[in-house]
This record gives sequence, C-alpha cells and structure tokens, in this order.
Amino acid sequence: MMTFLLICSVLLIIASIYYFLTAAKKPFLIYQSTPLNKAIVDGTRALNRRYFATPWLFNTHLQLIVLGFFKGFAKPLEYEQNDVLTMIDGGQVSVDWIGMDLPEDTPTMLVLHTISGNPQSMRGFVRYVREKLGWRVALCVRRGHGDMKLQTASFNTMGNTDDFAAQIQHIKKCFPKSDLYATGISAGSGVLAHYLGKVGLNTPIKAAVAYCPAYDMRNAFSRAVPFYSKMMAKKLHRLFITPNSETFQHLASYTALKETQDLHEFHQHLYEVAGNKSTDDYMQNSNPSEVFDDIKIPILILNAKDDPVCHIDNVYEHQHRIEAMDNVILVLTDRGSHCAYFEGLTAKPWANRLIQEYFSTFSHIQNTQIKL
Repeated sequence: MMTFLLICSVLLIIASIYYFLTAAKKPFLIYQSTPLNKAIVDGTRALNRRYFATPWLFNTHLQLIVLGFFKGFAKPLEYEQNDVLTMIDGGQVSVDWIGMDLPEDTPTMLVLHTISGNPQSMRGFVRYVREKLGWRVALCVRRGHGDMKLQTASFNTMGNTDDFAAQIQHIKKCFPKSDLYATGISAGSGVLAHYLGKVGLNTPIKAAVAYCPAYDMRNAFSRAVPFYSKMMAKKLHRLFITPNSETFQHLASYTALKETQDLHEFHQHLYEVAGNKSTDDYMQNSNPSEVFDDIKIPILILNAKDDPVCHIDNVYEHQHRIEAMDNVILVLTDRGSHCAYFEGLTAKPWANRLIQEYFSTFSHIQNTQIKL
C-alpha cells in the first residue's frame, strides 16, 4: 500500500511539473512599445498572468471535443432582432442583435462568425460579451449561413468585404452615437482584416480582435492537420455546396470544387463560386494577407501554438510584418487549440475573458482621454 501511494505521489508531482512547464504559462507578447500598446498591455490582466489551461483537457484535441460539446448543448439564445440586408447583386446577409434596449451611446461589438458559423453556434461568445462587457452585440451573418438561403451564385467562406461594409453602415445607422468594436473569430477574422486593410483609418470601428486567424489563404490551409482539414471541407460541402448545386452547376469550376477533399483544395477551386475569374483574383479580393500591412486601427491578434487548424507556422511566417506595425499586439500561447482556450478546473473561456479585458481597457483609455 505504501509503495502504491508513493508511486501515485511521484506521478502526481511529475504531472504537475509537466503541467506548469507546458500548460500554465504567461502569454508571449509581440508589440511595439508605444504609449497606447503599453497602456493596453498594462491594463489587460490576462496578458500579465499565467494562462492556466484546464488541467483535465489541455490536450489540443480534447479542447476541441469539449468545445463542440459546449456549442451543441448550450442554452439556445433568442436574438432580439434579425435585420436582413439585400446587397446590390441580390445576395442577402443579416445583422442579428442583442442589447437593443441599451442606451444609444452604449458601445456595440460587431462579431464575425466562424467558417461554418451561424447565430446559434456563436451564442456562447455573444452571450459572454453581452453579460460581461455590458455592450450591445451585432452578429454579422454572411451569405448562406444560418437560416439564410443563397439568393445568388455567390458564396465565400471568408466573407465579402463589401457585404461587411454594408453591415457596418446599417449598424451605424441604427445606433449613430455608439462606438463600434469588432471581433473576428477564425474565418471571421479574415473578412475583418481584409476590410480593415482596405479602408485604413476610414472606418467607424475603434479597435478589433482577430481570434485564431490563418493569415495567408494561399498556404495556410495546407498546414492544417489533415483530419480537421478533411472534416471541415466535408462540412462546407454539406452546408453550402451540395444544397446549392443547381445555383453553382453552370460554373466551369464547379465540378472540380465539389470533388475537393480538404480545405486547401476547396479554397483553390472556390474562386468562381466567390465571384472571381481565377484563384489569383480570389486571393487578391479575399486574402487578408494582401492588405494586412495597411490595417491602421488598434488590433489584438490571438494564436495558440497547438492550433491544429491555423498552424503556428502561419504566425511565424508573418511575424516580421507584425513587428513592423505599431498598432498590433500579437498574443501567443502554448495551449488553446483552435478557438477553445479553456481555463481552470471548470473550463471557463479564457480567450473570451482576454477579449473582454482588452476592449474594456481600450474603451477606458478612450473615454478618459489619456494623452498617448
């Protein structure tokens, strides 16, 4: 019995040491030491303390399994209003609202969803922002997602920058006194970054977060773990391509697109469906990497080194560009998987807390008019 207890004690000590060395570490930050960046970092507690990844599921794949479980079984969210917007070509997007009854000058968080996201799959983050930040939330839903049917032969996993600009215009028209902030999650960060790069400072968005972005669409998806790449490609076919076969079948590239097996192949053949003449045109019009250096508003980027979908090499490939920009704070963690980031014994959302603290700090800096 004593021997058994001794062995268990030794194993527990080894496991604890391993946990603290690999899964309970402070985020690694890359940013220029400007007054604004320093004020944001100093005021954001999560950036200055260890991220204690949940001990019983800090494994990359376990985090994703539990994330899927939470998304599937969380209490449904009833949005207060659904505004469907019809674009000039007849395509439709929507803005789904929470917090419509808040004072007009309450800040509004624009949320850009994941690659196959919909209003219910985003309910955890939307609910967190509404409850913890106390802000209004405007979920910007892309073409073909949720309950919306594709009205035209135009679909883009990364979203359409002009569509997003129209959603922003609508949100600003509804609440002209509200400061706007934006969070793009996974693929949602793609259209957010592409929009911000195109418009520079000519945007009502005050600050943004890119949560687990892939950076360069030309090669990012080729680095994804094959299992997840194939699984996500099948899901895209099931949700968007197969149900709309009659809409797309006249396109010359449709046959090649419907036969793709992984994310990289899928995005190499999506160009006509996304309204472009070639893959190069598609990359030019949708790839955030093309205009990344032209983003001018403050933006926090969060990536995990164990992300199986948006590989850490994507970050390293563009690190030199980030280091040259004075408006970017890059946050790297050893654990977190892809948009999971559970912390503590009860698996609370660490990334959500980081995002909440970041925007709270930035908003406080703006409102108190600190001279930076």
